Formats: sequence, structure tokens, C-alpha cells
Amino acid sequence: MPLLGLVLPSRCAGCDVPGPALCGGCHERLIRLAPPVCERCGCPGAWPVRRCVECRGRRLAFLRARAAIVYDERARKIVSAWKERGRRDLAGALADVVVEVVAQPTLDAVTFVPGDAERTRERSHVPAERLARELAERWEVPCLRLLRRVGTAPRQARLPRAARGANVRGAFVATARPPPAVVLVDDVYTTGSTATACATVLRRAGARSVEVVCLARAVR
Repeated sequence: MPLLGLVLPSRCAGCDVPGPALCGGCHERLIRLAPPVCERCGCPGAWPVRRCVECRGRRLAFLRARAAIVYDERARKIVSAWKERGRRDLAGALADVVVEVVAQPTLDAVTFVPGDAERTRERSHVPAERLARELAERWEVPCLRLLRRVGTAPRQARLPRAARGANVRGAFVATARPPPAVVLVDDVYTTGSTATACATVLRRAGARSVEVVCLARAVR
């Protein structure tokens, strides 16, 4: 056990009760995303559709997107602890939630949305990368670093939905030729702008299909 763990016992990121990173109660209270969902972007709805109001009329570069849980207040607290407060111990527990809900896609490798240098220094880790590596281990496929972020852009969370696509356009470049079928991992799916920007680069670099898998999804 790390020395810090001896001094400061682990607490649940959801309810602060001493114990595992995500206690059984908080694990159960996370709202799973279940069918029916939009076939393309995974948005939940009253019935299954090929394209929903969230993605109809948009040019999405990924084949489909799926997430495990609704990004509500409980999930937001847990994700904030994971991303902003350095709770690296959450990655395994959150990967288990994803595997529980999201069917394993047909894939050759997993990759992830890269963080920028400033946020990586602030957080001391890249949450999407840690989740991707946990999922790759469970799905028994390689996790490859296929993308790099370039330049500096405002944080997506601070921007209105309409501005997010332009904010990440040109923000990523390929670092290697991807295999034919790639799963792109991110922490939260909000508008799909980041996923589309990354998927566009992967497809131009040689991927035939890109599927997106996220821990949580914002639901309007």
C-alpha cells in the first residue's frame, strides 16, 4: 500500500465513506444507460431510432457512440474526483461499470482522447488514457497512443454547445497509422464534437471504422 494510503485511508468518491474508491451503494446508484438508444450516438429515448434529434443532420465521423451511465450530479462528483482531484484509483472501478453496460465492440485496438499539456500537468494523469488501458486489459486488445493534441484551446466544458465543434477542429493529429477497427475512449460524451474531431483524424490516417466508448453521457 502506498505510504499516503496508510496516512489517509481511501474514501468513496461518491459519498466520502471510508473504503474502496467507489462503494457498493454508489456503484448501484449510478444510472445505467439502457436501450432504447439512438443507433448512432447512443442518446437514450422512448424508442430506438437510427438518428435522433441530438445527431440528425450532423456529420459524425464515428460509426457509433456508447456510454455506460448518465452524467448526473452523482456521476459528476465522481468524475470530478477522478479528473480534477487525481483519484487515479477510480479508473479500474469505472472501467468495470463500462464493461458491465457497454457490449464489447468489434475492434483491433483501443485508443483515447489525449489531454493537453497544461491539464495533464494539473491532473498528473490523463483520465481517458487510464480508462482506455483498463478497458483494453479487460477486452484483451492493445491500447495504442494514436493521437496527439496540438495547440491550446479553451476547455470544452466552458463553451456553449454551438461553439464546441469549431473549438476542437484541427486540435488533434495522428501519431501512428491506426489498425482497421479502433475504439476511441473518452470520459464524458457531451455533444460528440471531440469524438468527431478525433475520429476524423483516425479515419484519415487509415482506420476503416471508429467506435466511441465513454464512461458517462450528458442527457438533455
